[in-house]
Amino acid sequence: MSEHDAVSAEAARKVGEFLRLRQEQIAQRWADAALFRTVFTVSRDEAVEACKAVVEALAEVAATGRLDDVTAPGFPRVREQLGRMAASRARTGLNPSQVAGEVAELRLPAVSLLRAEFDDPGDDQAHQGTLALTLLMGTLRLVVMETALSRGQQLIERQSEQLLEVATPVIKLWDGIVAVPLIGTLDSARSQVVMESLLDAIVAERARYAILDITGVPTVDSLVAQHLMKTVAAARLMGAECIVSGIRPAIAQTIVHLGLDLDLGTVVTRSSLADALAHALRRQGSAVVPGAEAVSLP
Repeated sequence: MSEHDAVSAEAARKVGEFLRLRQEQIAQRWADAALFRTVFTVSRDEAVEACKAVVEALAEVAATGRLDDVTAPGFPRVREQLGRMAASRARTGLNPSQVAGEVAELRLPAVSLLRAEFDDPGDDQAHQGTLALTLLMGTLRLVVMETALSRGQQLIERQSEQLLEVATPVIKLWDGIVAVPLIGTLDSARSQVVMESLLDAIVAERARYAILDITGVPTVDSLVAQHLMKTVAAARLMGAECIVSGIRPAIAQTIVHLGLDLDLGTVVTRSSLADALAHALRRQGSAVVPGAEAVSLP
């Protein structure tokens, strides 16, 4: 028999009544627990109010009888608060399991108050109530862990997006000329960031030429070629000519051996970023003089 089966609906209802009746006392005890004390450091009253909100949510869950359901009414109202608390504890170095351990420490003060409600703490009603409250606190622990893990995943995703943006800068090389130096593997997620960043730069700089430099891309296969062609096509739709530079001998041989279609009839390719820039400058009517020394103006 599971714990949930062993807990009667009547016991769950009484636990809900107990939580509402003793909300203040429970909140006062919880406010000194590590989970609340270390998060709400400015004011103890703030910690007490946060504790009251959690107790009220637990009372609402108990009233439904769904003591082991993390989606039960009541939990959604405090998930945001629990998430902020878990995130605050995580910033101090605690992992989700350790945060859940701090949640587990809240059970004993609540159970002690519950047992005090009975003339005989050892009778069946007291046992049923303790079991119901223990199950409910275990579900709260799961909710906190789930929320903490979700917050952690969201943080990882945001950091990944930021790293992609940092790893794919768009550089203005000259008036009307922008470039994206690609370094590392070009996968689907990164190619999307490259395309969006490049198109934004084309609009912002009114660029007529966009250079995709793949000098730092270790290998070019059919997937990378496909990503490049999509970016080239998108740049054309924005009115910019795209130049692919950094075509090293090894990459050129790979493209030929794999039979990859880079649409070489319409895509301009150059061996280096300097060659690509020189090509774009000539197309704009600027004279490019190799080896010319800079002349300082008076």
